[in-house]
Amino acid sequence: MAAGFKTAEPLEYHRSFLKENCRPDGRELSEFRTTTLNIGSISTADGSALVKVGNTTVICGIKAELTNPTVEAPEKGYVVPNVDLPPLCSSRFRPGPPGEQAQAASQFIADVIESSEVIQTEDLCIERGKLCWVLYCDLMCLDYDGNLLDACIIALLAALKNTQLPEVTINTETCTPEVNLKKRRGLHVLKHPVGASFCVFDDSILIVDPTAEEETLSTAQLTVVTDEEDRLCAVHKPGGTSLSGEKLQECISRATVRQREIQKLTDKVIRSVKTAQ
Repeated sequence: MAAGFKTAEPLEYHRSFLKENCRPDGRELSEFRTTTLNIGSISTADGSALVKVGNTTVICGIKAELTNPTVEAPEKGYVVPNVDLPPLCSSRFRPGPPGEQAQAASQFIADVIESSEVIQTEDLCIERGKLCWVLYCDLMCLDYDGNLLDACIIALLAALKNTQLPEVTINTETCTPEVNLKKRRGLHVLKHPVGASFCVFDDSILIVDPTAEEETLSTAQLTVVTDEEDRLCAVHKPGGTSLSGEKLQECISRATVRQREIQKLTDKVIRSVKTAQ
């Protein structure tokens, strides 16, 4: 009977749980799904991480390449994120060029990198105006069950903290770069931004870390990104109904708690990997 009700009236089915302050998967309204993190899983990348938030699974691989700095910023390297939602992660995505959601996610991640100042792009410059690193951060969703952005930010941060760049010197006689793959150094990751995503039901009930189904049924979605100093780095609200200032404040408070939890998890995983080496 319950299965039939769920299929025929998904919104009513969810409302019957929300009335009791819980959700169909047994979580409380303000509860995140279990989050797990592995780092360094792609041996061919310069840095990598795999994150699971409930069933939502995202892998991030970072590849560093040498390039010329831009004319506008001769003393900076750059970071280029790309979010991929292949058909393998959910039947809602089709093969072909990136869809709207993947493009919006890539743009949002780029905004977070810039506004949070997670790394100083000056650190990626090798010789002013001549040579710098570009970090291609490829984020691929392997299983999509809602809350893509939070998973992407965790994966990106962990992969950046796992990245080791080879030493580069410029040969004075030939003026060509020489890369020493045996000598590597870590990136200087300055900040630790973390996202917390919410959905609003019936314009009033706020739930955290939505599943794909909850996202579809909600009247609005919101992602808040804060760092370890409780700075608000980014707010992403793609359309939907408006949120009161009070509700927004509630989201920001929940986001700062989440920031602590994820930073603790990331540091713990990085420490355990270092110990294992």
